[in-house]
Amino acid sequence: MVDTPRLAVRFLFVSALTAVVLAGCSETAEGPASSPGAGSVRVTRVVDGDTIEVQLGGREVDIRLIGIDTPESVAPDQPIECYGRRASAYTESRLEGEIVRLEFDVERLDRYGRTLAYVWVDDELFNETLVAEGYAVVTTFPPNVTYVDRFLAAQRAAREAGRGLWGECS
Repeated sequence: MVDTPRLAVRFLFVSALTAVVLAGCSETAEGPASSPGAGSVRVTRVVDGDTIEVQLGGREVDIRLIGIDTPESVAPDQPIECYGRRASAYTESRLEGEIVRLEFDVERLDRYGRTLAYVWVDDELFNETLVAEGYAVVTTFPPNVTYVDRFLAAQRAAREAGRGLWGECS
């Protein structure tokens, strides 16, 4: 049986959280926001290679990087995967404490309630950098596929060069 009041409260919570995220972030289809500081947020913590926390509207918001997947390093009941610690350490060294810009695609939340975003560091699409440097593989979930061609090209180059996980994990 459906618990209608609980479902309504959950819907309102997710709607309110989405509104807070949207109010503080810029959305573009062609890249980072053009005006300085638009959609800028501070990364307060790196959860793992493909998930960060940012300070937004006075709260901590989990951000899952769209279009990529790094090896697991903190998933409960799962072993640490090859290159997982390195991917997490790389993301931490590049993003923790930094100001970044978020760009959204079609869907805003994943099934775990995390906000889905592309993360820009100045003019660098960090999601793509993780793939290009061999810290992540391309993993897309339509309809969030804005940069899939860029990501696939970066993955081909990383694999051919044996960079990162492509050279160390079989």
